[in-house]
Amino acid sequence: MDDYDELISSLTPRVNNDSIAIYQNTVGLACPSCEQPFDDCIVCRDEYNQLNLDVALDLCTTTHEGDPVLFTHKP
Repeated sequence: MDDYDELISSLTPRVNNDSIAIYQNTVGLACPSCEQPFDDCIVCRDEYNQLNLDVALDLCTTTHEGDPVLFTHKP
């Protein structure tokens, strides 16, 4: 993803640790995959991560420097 740093700097950080970073889209940016507004951006830094989802979500994916990046969309 070419504009990763610009995208991340526009989002609100919620969680940031060695294994995962979660950013909330509080400004209504478009998802780089589907071009629709997304809710959260999740960057997985560990080889294995687990997502505990409370609600059903649509996901778009990409990678940045080898790390999976997920964009969540509430249906």
